[in-house]
Amino acid sequence: MKKREPIKKIDNVIFFPGLEKRLTDKGLEKLEKKKFHEAINLLEEAREHDPDNHEILIGLVLAYFEASSFKKAKELAKEMLHKGIGDYLQMVDLYLTVLIQLHEYQEIVATIEALLDEKEIPPEKQDHFLTILQFSRRMAENRQSETDIDIDTNYDSIDIIPAETNSQELNLFSIDSLNEQMLLVSSLAEKNIRPYLSEITDYLAADAGHPFLKTILLTLLKEQEIDRELTVVKFAKEKKVIPTQLPEVREEPRLTEVKAFLADQLESKNPGLFENSIRMAERNFFISYPFELEPKSPATWAAAFHHLAQYYLGMDSDVNQLAGEYEVQVEEIEAAMARIELIEKISYPNI
Repeated sequence: MKKREPIKKIDNVIFFPGLEKRLTDKGLEKLEKKKFHEAINLLEEAREHDPDNHEILIGLVLAYFEASSFKKAKELAKEMLHKGIGDYLQMVDLYLTVLIQLHEYQEIVATIEALLDEKEIPPEKQDHFLTILQFSRRMAENRQSETDIDIDTNYDSIDIIPAETNSQELNLFSIDSLNEQMLLVSSLAEKNIRPYLSEITDYLAADAGHPFLKTILLTLLKEQEIDRELTVVKFAKEKKVIPTQLPEVREEPRLTEVKAFLADQLESKNPGLFENSIRMAERNFFISYPFELEPKSPATWAAAFHHLAQYYLGMDSDVNQLAGEYEVQVEEIEAAMARIELIEKISYPNI
């Protein structure tokens, strides 16, 4: 006969057997459905009953991360590393992912250098960590240089670095890891981009290549005033663009209109839902840039973001009611939502 699991009692409150398992399963299910705040609540409660359960804690780190609570994700991931909870290298990768989002490059360098000193990195992972280390060092140095320049008032002493003139290679296509590609592209913000134009042009026009990275490259080309015509391919669509003539990625006219519709409907009534809807809108327009989202009606897109934000937050939502409030067709909202869900699956790279 199977032995019954003992009943837990904490602070005179009785918890029935298997409660933490049910909370964990529900929390992970909410995480899978992108209902991040619900996932956090459930997993935090599960953690109270089983504080060292690696499944609960990893789920909670991921939920914090997806909800943009990067500092909480960092603290918990660091705590897990110190306690030795979960697979060590998996936790290191997760910790570095959070640090990159926080732009804490010095901490990344210190962490990887400690791993190398302690010979904790297996041979098959050496290249991965060394690549992250190389670019984190560069980013940390660039940030330090900017600080030094801000502090130094003797501008005559600053050396002017000549522009690079020889053709150079990024080898974006030869790097399999999307994480490493993103670090490489991020490093271009501190360089003259012209020596890399040929390869960037090929990357933008290729069917392969992450839409997020292509947007980053386009913004860099615009910032550095590249005025030649380029071909961009995203989602099996092709478009000719001249970077200097593109709108700022955060100031696209239709995105501005979508935000205005959402503000009218939500800003005063439900600020939390408004912020989540705006964040989703910005993410989708960023991924799609410089292509226009179809259907073209900003009101339709606002209704779709409104509905999905409610769904992700675990709130009831009636598409028919939203169609009336935004004065659009239900079919158009559903078409926009299908597009959003496709883009959300791509979303931002997991570094």
